[in-house]
Order: sequence, then C-alpha cells, then structure tokens
Amino acid sequence: MTQHGFRFAGLGAALPDKLLTNDELAETMDTSDEWIRERTGIGSRYLGGTTSGLATEAAAAAMERANVGPEDIDQLLLATTTPDYMLPGTAPAVAENLGLDCGALDIQAACSGWVYGLVLANGFLLQGQKRILVVGAETLDRMTDYTDRGTGILFGNGAGAAVIETGGGGEILGWDLGADGKYIKILWAEHGDTMLMDGKEVFRQAVTAIQRSANAALDRAGLTVDDIDFVVPHQANVRIVEAAWKRLGFTMEQTGMRLEETGNTSAASIPLALDKVLDEGRISDGDTVMLIGFGAGMTWATTIVRWAGDARSATTA
Repeated sequence: MTQHGFRFAGLGAALPDKLLTNDELAETMDTSDEWIRERTGIGSRYLGGTTSGLATEAAAAAMERANVGPEDIDQLLLATTTPDYMLPGTAPAVAENLGLDCGALDIQAACSGWVYGLVLANGFLLQGQKRILVVGAETLDRMTDYTDRGTGILFGNGAGAAVIETGGGGEILGWDLGADGKYIKILWAEHGDTMLMDGKEVFRQAVTAIQRSANAALDRAGLTVDDIDFVVPHQANVRIVEAAWKRLGFTMEQTGMRLEETGNTSAASIPLALDKVLDEGRISDGDTVMLIGFGAGMTWATTIVRWAGDARSATTA
C-alpha cells in the first residue's frame, strides 16, 4: 500500500570558509556597504568549495539530523545551476560520496530548482518510496564577475538539504511550477562565461512571478494568504521580496531570510534559510508554510506544506 505524508525528517546546510564582505567588494568596484545593503539587503557572501563537496556536506548533515543511513535513502535530487562538469551530472558524485545506492538526478531550474525538487519528491513518495534526499547546491563564484557592480554584489556559494519522508502528519497542500522561456536573456551565462543580467527586468518579472505562483498554489490548496503562517522565499534581493509581499499581503515578520549573510545562492537559498529558521524555532508542526522559488529561465515554483518534522530540539537536547 502506498504511504502518504510529507515530513521534513532532517535539514542540513553547508557554507564554504571564505567570506567576502561588502567592504572588500568596495575595494574592486565603485560601491559601498551602505549602497549594497540599501539596494539588496546583502552584507556578505561565501566563496569557494565545489558543488559536489558542499552538496555532500549539507546532505550528510541532513541525514544525521534525520537519523538515517545511506541504505535508507530511495532517491537523490540535486538542484544546481553550477554542476561540477558539463557531463555527467553532479548528483551521482554526491551519491557516491554519501554511499547511496539509489537514483541520482540533477535538476536545472535555476533559483527555483529546490522547490521543483520538493514537488518531484512528493511524487516519488506517492509512488511508494519512503525517503528522498533533496539538495540545493551552488558554486556561483565560478560564473560571477566580482568586479561587475550589477552582478558581483549579489551571488555566493552554499548548499542546503532535506531528507523528506512519508508519514508524520505533514503534506503538500498545494503547489505551482512554471517557466517562461522568452525571458532567458534577462539573466544568463554562456558556456565558460560569467553571468549577464538585466537587473530592472529581472526585478519586474520576479515580482510578477512570485505573485502569480503564490496565488496559483493558494488556489490549488483552497487557501488564502491569511491561512499562511510562515513564508520562505528565494533569497535574491530583499527589495524583490518586499515588493511582492505588498501585492500579496504577507509581512516580513512571517518571512524567513538569510540573505544578509549569504547573498543569492540560487537553488541553495531556500534550504539554507529554512535551516536557519529551524535553528531559531520559528516553525512548528502543523504550521502552514509557503516556499517560493523564482529565477533565471524564467522559472518559478511554490509549495504550500503542512509542516511536520526535523525534530531539531530532540536531536540537540
């Protein structure tokens, strides 16, 4: 019999050692800490590491938190824009590092990728699998020009991971996935080159995509904004989030952010923020939580979950 439920058995995070502050960026470009913070909300970002290495570290932490071993994982989904190689995917290398014996798949949906992974994980659970490892990992310093004020102030590296399992009283209440390829050239990078971005258009389209995707997921769930207890958006730019929230009716007080510390970590940003939120004890079992990704492609993705899991306090007690 197929089991139902969607429980966050454990989350983990990984950040490389090198911290690049706004003041250090100001030494290589015409900017300042005040200018960057005012326009983006970012104070620093992390550089270094490899995508597979950061993914492995975050996934191992999530598995330890969930108290599961390699034999317990039925599927590995790795959301990344920065694979270690053009060929093969990076997920098989992460699976090998962790000692897994299961399917391993890369997801390339840019900053929306981890939320895409949650929806895919739910499908695997409904088909009878028991535990899915969903990872978001990026080494964006490989495609970022840190002398370019348009992009260099934004992006950094990191990884976040979750072990998703059946049971526990949680579930996905509603979701929405989408893409619009006519906006590919507002944020893109050619092979071997650095990112190019039309910042004003990215801002406009991101705010629109957040509003459209959130409302679509709410409609599918039969819920309203007032039913949402907590929101964790992609950590791209605090001004984008604030503008979208004005349209939707969310508040920053009910929002999980880690942007100031990490900058934009693309597919890693939501699990990194979730890990911090759980450390702070801001989400409890039974809460209705919305996770919203949006990014290059242009892609967008929203899931609304009835929260269950992590058991962080029990693990650390």
